[in-house]
Formats: sequence, structure tokens, C-alpha cells
Amino acid sequence: MIGQALNRVDGPLKVTGRATYAYEHWEGGQPLYGFIVGATIGKGRITRIDTESAERAPGVHMVMTHLNAPAQGARDESIPMEIWRAQPVLTSPDIHHYGEPVALVVAATFEEARAATDLVDVEYAGGRGRFDFAAHEDEVYAPKVVNAGLPTDTAVGDFDAGFGSAAVRVDQHYTTPYEFSMPMEPNACLVEPRGEDLVVYVSCQIVDAARASIAATLQMDPARIHIVTPFVGGGFGSKLGIHSETILAALAARASRQPVKVALTRQQIFQLVGMRPTSSQRVRLGAGRDGRLVAIAHEVTMHTNPDLEYAEQTAATTRSLYAAPHRFTSHRLTPLDLPRGADVRAPGEQPGLLAVESAMDELADALGMDPVELRIRNEPTVDPERDVPYSNRHLVDCLREGARRFGWERRPATPASVREGRWLVGYGMAVAIRGHYQGPTTVRVRLETDGSAVVQTDMTDLGTGTYTILTQVAADGLGLPPDRVRIELGRSELPSSWGSGGSWGAANSSTAVHRACASLREKLLVAACGDARSPLHGLDPADAVFADGSVRIDGASEALSEIVARNHPGGVEAEGETRFMGDDPNYAAYSIHTYGAHFAEVGVDSDTAEIRLRRMLGVFSVGRVLNAKTARSQLIGGMIWGVGAALEEEAIVDPRSGAFVNRDLAQYLVPVHADIPEVDAVVLDGYDDKANVLGAKGVGEVGICGAGAAVANAVFNATGVRVRDFPVTLEKVLPGLPPMDA
Repeated sequence: MIGQALNRVDGPLKVTGRATYAYEHWEGGQPLYGFIVGATIGKGRITRIDTESAERAPGVHMVMTHLNAPAQGARDESIPMEIWRAQPVLTSPDIHHYGEPVALVVAATFEEARAATDLVDVEYAGGRGRFDFAAHEDEVYAPKVVNAGLPTDTAVGDFDAGFGSAAVRVDQHYTTPYEFSMPMEPNACLVEPRGEDLVVYVSCQIVDAARASIAATLQMDPARIHIVTPFVGGGFGSKLGIHSETILAALAARASRQPVKVALTRQQIFQLVGMRPTSSQRVRLGAGRDGRLVAIAHEVTMHTNPDLEYAEQTAATTRSLYAAPHRFTSHRLTPLDLPRGADVRAPGEQPGLLAVESAMDELADALGMDPVELRIRNEPTVDPERDVPYSNRHLVDCLREGARRFGWERRPATPASVREGRWLVGYGMAVAIRGHYQGPTTVRVRLETDGSAVVQTDMTDLGTGTYTILTQVAADGLGLPPDRVRIELGRSELPSSWGSGGSWGAANSSTAVHRACASLREKLLVAACGDARSPLHGLDPADAVFADGSVRIDGASEALSEIVARNHPGGVEAEGETRFMGDDPNYAAYSIHTYGAHFAEVGVDSDTAEIRLRRMLGVFSVGRVLNAKTARSQLIGGMIWGVGAALEEEAIVDPRSGAFVNRDLAQYLVPVHADIPEVDAVVLDGYDDKANVLGAKGVGEVGICGAGAAVANAVFNATGVRVRDFPVTLEKVLPGLPPMDA
């Protein structure tokens, strides 16, 4: 059952509209609606705020500002991860970035609340804000650590000496823009007071983090906060933690003693949810004439909010990727008065690989070497910085299989040498690497007297297929058909997990289910083999086979329902767990990652520089696949996002105010159907026994890793124009296009 391309078990609910998302909850009457008023300056202080007109507006129940907001808990910096800390809002007149909440209007309807926000009169004393990254790029500092607790800088050997002695050198700067997750479902919630408790229907990725953060902010007992999030309409990092709309709804619900709904508009998401930081990256590669790297350095400077530090682990990508005896990586932060940086799909790897894999393509061009061959020649035998073996690395297999399937041998050896009418045609490739993480997760599996199973955990499903893969693992572990397994997710009363994010959710929760089922099988066998009434009495449980809802031993069999009904009339259950990776010796003894190789073909209009993706292939090594269909879907989705990062996505900051000027999906461009032709993802057979007992690793993010660089490299191969300031847009390519008769 594990690995099969089972259709999504929650699919019928979604296509019929019966899957209930955060903003759709509440059947007990009419809730109130809140709408956030955002600051119209990027730095300064509120000098006066007048809410009287808004309070008199039709339907308005309250207007909350820093003058009347309840006291809230402060952020506890001793808590390792930001998303578990308090997230106070409306606590002072100070403005830290454009769009920061200055008021919440609560009314009987959404329309009345939104209309009344125009009546809130706010006056400011503007301060001198820092909004322009390029203008302040030299005002840097080194963080203590970067995201995921990784070291800020690393050094092996003597980079300067190695690079200085290299026969061929690449020394280039690459820049990446601010980018946003932009899930289909906006950040939204409904908070319902029930006595001293709060029921919070919220779109979030990690239930335990949401509960802890709300409790710390509202200074409540966490047991009195009940998170409900059975379905999440995408997250990609933007819902790892809760945001101002949830805290404000909770404050308003407690104050009014009525349910309150708050949803962010698409425009507000650009200012209130956090984004991938902009970055400036210097990559230096030194190699011999044979293409073997002798020195590699990756130095990154990115923006951070001065009050809420976030250091994306952008250079960490390079530490395990290629062999080279002399190495250096670093991260530096530039404080700007902009919203906090945040995890966006494949934090670190996505922007880091855009730069490093572009630089590797530049090195291949300088050497006159095939880019695939260059990468194979620099394949390490052990992790080059940690000096530990890889758990399961098949990157060279991905490269060779991808080149074969794609027809890489037809790649134009000389840039700008192939035309089809007015179109310049080029091929590009890049590799993918993504760290595999493991976090504490508990799952309870219960077998009922009718022989059906219930799987319970607060793990979430972002549309990635959690309901389906857990169904498969439980069905496999108990020998049940999938329709006899029910999955319950996304409630804080269920066993706690690390939720969905970081590509850890599937492996964590599936491993825990697998272990719970093993414990449950043991309980059933002890009961049956020790029961004189059972056909299995006295038989050796080591020979047991669970299949078709029964247990068989040496030709004797008994239905699970009969064993449970006779020995456990109230049902029987067991729990399974995974532990934090820092407590698992495999994560210290091995370098554990997922891998892939991307291949892209583009056409570039020789008159207009319009870029069109023609086809794309990714070949991946991710250990054991839990569901072939959902895994392929996740990988293709990541690849398409990589195309957007290469060619379209870019949030523009107004240097006068710190506002994102293109804060909607009309101007912040993402790929649409017309942009994406043939895209295919292939997964190599695999099993990584160092990752977990199932041998499975995450696939949610490795698909985007390196995908954008493959497209950018294809543009260079088509045109001879190298763009290092992402995204690659026509105005950057057009001036360098060769003439039609070249």
C-alpha cells in the first residue's frame, strides 16, 4: 500500500465544497467581522488617533487601538523558535513598518467593518526609515546563528590561497528580490469564546506553535485554547506561525464575548505576513583546467527587520553540495524598516541555488565543459564540511538519468547558436539539494471493535496529501483496506506534532503512524495468541501476517474485529513517536539530504526578448516514496514555482515609504497555465534507512531547489546573455540579444 498512487482520500470533500476552511466555520449564529487598519507610513509614531466616527458607523461594535487594547505578553527570546513566541499587536504608538496594524474595526458584517476603516483618523510623526536595501547594504552585522540553528559562517582549508592559485576562476555577484508565499487561501481565522476558553479556527501549519503563541500573547493557560484547522489552503511557510489577524480576532472575541472573524486581504498579506528577504550573493569558484573545484566561497547579505531578526540560511546550501578542499560561507544582515523576513518554500536553498548553480554554469562556460560533466566531476565522497558520510546520495544518478531522458546531448554547445524562426533556443540545467529535518511528533492509532482504524494527530494538511499518505501507512501497518482507515488531523486536543513545513511533515507523521501500528499489532497478537478462544491461540506471533482485516498464522486466521471485540471491548490504541533530530544519532553521524537534477528548454524571441519555457524535467532522489501521485504533484508544483522565481516573481519596495507597490496578484507575477507547458518529475527508487524506519524523506521543497537556475541557464544558452539580477526579465535580456543575422 505504501508508495501506491492512491487518489486523495479527501478529494471528494474538496471538489464538492464540503472541506471546511478557517473562514468558513461557524454554524451557531452570526459572528462579528474584523478588518485591520494599517499604518500609512513606514517608520514613526502615531500622534493622534480618532475612532469616534468609525464607532458611530452602521454596524460597528468596537474599534480597538493601542489606546484600548488589552495588555499582552511580550516575546520571550529564550524560546528557540519565533513561531512559538508571543506575537503582541497594538501595544504602542510606534510604527515599525508600512501596513503595521494601528486599529481593528469590528462590525456586524465584513462590508461594514471595511467601510468604517476609512473613518479611523490617524496622524503620524514620520521618522527616517531605512527602506532601500542597496543604499544600506554596507550597514551589516553577523547574526549569532542563521535559520534552523545553523552556523553563521564556515571555513575549511585556506580559501584565499586556493582561489588565488586556481587556473580558472569565477567571481560574481547575484541578487534575488523579496518574494512571497501567496497561498490560495489568505491568512484567516474565526475565534469563538466559550466561557473562559477560546476556540480558534485558523489557517496554520503547526497547531502546537499556534496554540503556544496565542496563549503567550493573551497570557492564558494553553489548555483553554483550542485550535481547529482540519484543512489548510496552502501555506509554503507563510502559516508556520500565526499573525496579527489571529491575535486581533482573539482579543476582540474576548472583549466582545462574541465570535469574531478576521481575514487578510491579498494586499494586506504583502505587509503583514513576512517574506523571503532580498539578498546580494557573492559566489567565487576556483577550478583546475580539468574542472575540479579547488576553492568555493558563498557570501550572502540579506535584509532583516531590526526588531525581529530573521537570517535565511542561504549560503548553507553550498556546504554539502560540491567537493573542494578550500571553502568559505558567510551570512550578513542589513537592518531595514520592512516586515520581518520569514520562511518561504525552501528557505535558503531556493535563493542560494539560484546563485551557486548560475555560477557553476558560468564556470562550465569558462572551461568549455558540459555542465552535467562539471557537476559529476565535483561529486564529493563525504560531506565536504562536516566530514561525515552521506546517508543516501544519488545525485549523479539523477544527473545521468535526467540527461538521458531530456536528450541533453542535443544541447547547443555554443550560446545563441540555435534558431527556430524568430526564436533563439537554449538548454539549461542545475542540481537540487535540500536538507532533511526531523522533529518531535506523536500519533495515536485506535482500532475499533468493528475492525476500523482511527489515526489521530494535530498534524496539518496543506493540500499536500497528509490524509492520504497517513491512510496508506496505517492501512499497510494494520493490513486494512484504505476505506477502513479514518484520519483525524488539525486539532490541538490530538497528539502533538511539528506540523507541516520544512518538508518534515510527511516523514515525521508517517514514521510515528508506522510505530503506533507496530505497537498495536503487538497488543493484538499478545491478546489473540494468549486467548484459548482464538484460532491463533498458542501459535508463534513472529509468523503473523496482517492482511485483509485479519491476522494469519500458519494457516489459522482471525478477523481484527473479533480480537478487539473479545479482548478490548472499548477498542484498543497505541501511540508512536519520532524525536527531535538533535537527539537522533543518525543526524550527527550522517549528512541527510534530498537531491535532484533539473533540465529546461526555453525559447527567447529574438526581437522582443520574450522568454517562453518549452519543457522541463526534474529527476529526484528522495528515499522511499509514500504516494507516487502526490509526490509527483508536489515536485511539479515546486518546479513551477522555480520557473516563477527565475522569470517573474519580484516584490518592489517604494524607497520613500517602505510599501510594496505591486502588492496584488495583478502586479506581483506568478506563473499561470499559459506560462507552463510540459513539465515532468521522475523519482528514482530509493530507501534511506538513516532518515527513518520507513526510509522516506520530504519532497515538498526539493522540487523548487535549483529549478530557477536551470531556467536562467537555459536563457543564457539561448541568447548568450547572462542575467545575475533575478528575475530574468526581458528588459535585462533585450540589450544583449544578438542581431538576427548573427
